[in-house]
Amino acid sequence: MAKNVVAIVGRPNVGKSTFFNRCIGRRHAIVDDRPGVTRDRLYIETDWSGHDFVLVDTGGIITETEEPMAAHVRDQVMLAIDEADVIVFMVDGKEGPTGQDEDVANLLRRSKKPIILAVNKIDRPAEQINVPEFHALGLGEPHALSAARGTGGVGDLLDLIVQNFTKGTKATKRDKNGFEDDEATKETEEDLSTKPFSIAIVGKPNVGKSSILNVLCGADRTIVSDVPGTTRDAIDTPIKFHGRDITLIDTAGIRRKSRVDYGIEGFSVVRSIRAIDHADVTVHVIDASEPITDQDQKIAAKIEEAGRGVVLVFNKWDLIENKSSATMNKMLAEVKAEMRHIAYAEVLFTSALTKLRVGKIIEAAERAFAETHRRISTNLVNQVVSEAVALVPPPASKRGKRLKVYYATQVSSAPPTFILFVNDEKLLGANYKVYLERKIREAFGFTGTPIRITARPKKREGK
Repeated sequence: MAKNVVAIVGRPNVGKSTFFNRCIGRRHAIVDDRPGVTRDRLYIETDWSGHDFVLVDTGGIITETEEPMAAHVRDQVMLAIDEADVIVFMVDGKEGPTGQDEDVANLLRRSKKPIILAVNKIDRPAEQINVPEFHALGLGEPHALSAARGTGGVGDLLDLIVQNFTKGTKATKRDKNGFEDDEATKETEEDLSTKPFSIAIVGKPNVGKSSILNVLCGADRTIVSDVPGTTRDAIDTPIKFHGRDITLIDTAGIRRKSRVDYGIEGFSVVRSIRAIDHADVTVHVIDASEPITDQDQKIAAKIEEAGRGVVLVFNKWDLIENKSSATMNKMLAEVKAEMRHIAYAEVLFTSALTKLRVGKIIEAAERAFAETHRRISTNLVNQVVSEAVALVPPPASKRGKRLKVYYATQVSSAPPTFILFVNDEKLLGANYKVYLERKIREAFGFTGTPIRITARPKKREGK
């Protein structure tokens, strides 16, 4: 039986994404004080009190404008409402009921779905006095909470959500193609939160890989030198991070073939490439004081090809004169443009010399490891792929044939791999595959992990 779907709706800037992040325990949705930051729907599978369900974050509904983007957001929200089993209508407890809240309430009332009125931003007991006035919306008892602080009713609201579930959430079966379907329960899934994993630290020579490892270990475990090529072998260093066993692998700098001598250095580069293949997550270190090079791009391509989780680290941030957010944003734009192979990676700006943000590398690697093992339910994969195809139909081939996608499912993880059952797999072009990957990432995240999309012809009945 499919998991219940819970949609969070409301006008802009009432705290929907903050509540979404609070429920899933990590910062997935973008949280910003500016209205309209969330535009498309975000899906995450989560659980509460033994109940698995799908949580959907939506864009803010703006009812007083005909701006095209506002209309697009409304369409996205209406689709979320249509597929939801329970609706959380979030309002701003500090501002009080508004005309737009009334418009949204009238919209939701027509859905005939269970609606929970959540009064957010009740951060202090004195603000409880604002809650009763939301009875005027005619949606029953308003429930106060503070999503930002994680107190004041978040747990009570989640209890109320699962009380409204009518579907079971613990059945397990396979779909008609024999793949594990979305009804697989978390009891049958491996707990990744404490599972040991390995991190390979890679990059060009002299970017600070060994220095980073030394900071992470809290001791000088490897030789640090300004001379390129000091580290000759891939060195395994076991550490514990919050009680979790993690193996750090320091590697030799990967140089261009034309600059690699035969013998010891040649073998050390081979071992570095093997470390990428065998590690669970790769930390790709780049010198922040230098432009991104062709060799940086080639290393990124090797990481993507290996299908490993990745964290991109701009080290030597202490050498940057202008350390403003504008500088960071410029570098992030360069990553998108020049490091396309791993543009999905989480990016950190560190200094091994001053230890700035080095500790966040393992946290980011943990997130990347979890993302590489994520499984998305088949019904959600189909929903997102179907909407993507309807929004931008596949282009016709030179012979006039057009790709038809009948069915989509995730068949494996590490990296997440999706199969599309189609009329002709040869019609799935590279550009359209990139488009589908972008829509899947918009819906589900997958930050820090490559994903694979392949096509397979649908079997005809009777064959």
